[in-house]
Amino acid sequence: MRKKYLDVFFYLVFFLTLQFVISMLVSIILGFFQGQGLNEILNGLTNSNYTLSTKVVVITQVASGILTIIFFLAFGWCRVSPSYLKTWPFAVLFWVTVASLGTIIPSEVFLELVPLPDVSNGTMKELLVSRWGFLAICIFAPVVEEIVFRGAVLRCLLKGAGRPWVAIAVSALLFALVHFNPAQMPHAFCVGLILGWMYYRTSSLIPGIMMHWVNNTVAYVTCNLYPQTVDSSVTDLMGGSTAKVALAVVFSLMLFFPALFQLNMRLKKAA
Repeated sequence: MRKKYLDVFFYLVFFLTLQFVISMLVSIILGFFQGQGLNEILNGLTNSNYTLSTKVVVITQVASGILTIIFFLAFGWCRVSPSYLKTWPFAVLFWVTVASLGTIIPSEVFLELVPLPDVSNGTMKELLVSRWGFLAICIFAPVVEEIVFRGAVLRCLLKGAGRPWVAIAVSALLFALVHFNPAQMPHAFCVGLILGWMYYRTSSLIPGIMMHWVNNTVAYVTCNLYPQTVDSSVTDLMGGSTAKVALAVVFSLMLFFPALFQLNMRLKKAA
């Protein structure tokens, strides 16, 4: 039991350390290319007001993502197999998409009702409107985070677990905390529960990657097609009408709960 939690701790520390080291290396290399001296670069990195540029974040996400995938698969911390894809789970992926769409508006409305500090709001907005942000947010983030949090962390927690929901809840909590942004944590935790449940039912990362991809891609596409929505709340988009906001939430839940029902019937491990 103790070894299981030590392994989980190691996976998380390795994942976060890799991201930190890569971000520092990328910042230093880009600084040199911009003609900055080493002391100037180091002073910038140690400045309390220093924030990573969009370019650094994208390159860090891609580079650390590639290395994370290589390490976690090469050392067997996460195990992947094409067996689930061979079951042709198109209906499952359809309902995963519907369920993901059904979580977006209720989550945004919750944040309006319970405002939480958004410490990475500026960086996230820049990523969402950046051409290369799609690579970081919609391609690497879903794959890498599912490998780490479901393929490694949850798989480890489920070993010998008498109560799978405890393992799923712990993995969802860790998934939320690692976002390091209070405004993202409630949605990350709730979605993390669904992602963990789907992994538990299928032993596959595919449904989780799909839900993760839909969630991130909807945000990216919306911000690029309708840039005016980046700083708008659901209430603003609904013309300030509380009734319209309530209807939007009800409609979203009418997508979410039937999708969850369908997934409960269809999710199963590959033979």
